[in-house]
Amino acid sequence: METETYSGKIIRVTEEKIDEITWERAYLPNGVIVFPITKEGKIILIREKRPHESPPSRIKPVSGILEKSLGSPEENALREMQEEIGLSARKIELFWTLKSSGTVNNEQHFFLAQDLYPSKLQNPDGEDSIQEILEFTPEEILKLLLEDKLRWSMSTLGIFRLVHKLGKFPK
Repeated sequence: METETYSGKIIRVTEEKIDEITWERAYLPNGVIVFPITKEGKIILIREKRPHESPPSRIKPVSGILEKSLGSPEENALREMQEEIGLSARKIELFWTLKSSGTVNNEQHFFLAQDLYPSKLQNPDGEDSIQEILEFTPEEILKLLLEDKLRWSMSTLGIFRLVHKLGKFPK
């Protein structure tokens, strides 16, 4: 039987004894990760202030915690775009769901957003949390990954799926 050992705002940790071994599990919130694509075929990423991390800012996709009370994963993805980059999309496509179970448990929904248009919602993390909105070709994003300049682990898996979907793997 699982016993909760910690519960915070974001993370919950449990332990369970199975065959004399104590197993730990971390439960992270489910989330959405969005890759908005411009008319020119560039992928929009953000530089976000992360004062509790090292370095204190990072380049990452538009993303957020899946808040079921605020709608479907698609609706959450569109809202995150509006909050973080001031855009929405007429076309949004779920292209992958990553379900992690075992030691780390959560679910991430990856979206491709196209036919973008201006639509701003207030960012609950503060308007200054987004330091910069950036645009990259798929090839430039792969280079950022290889140069260790794009290191957010959940998004890197999605980036490889995205680049494959777009048919942009270098030959």
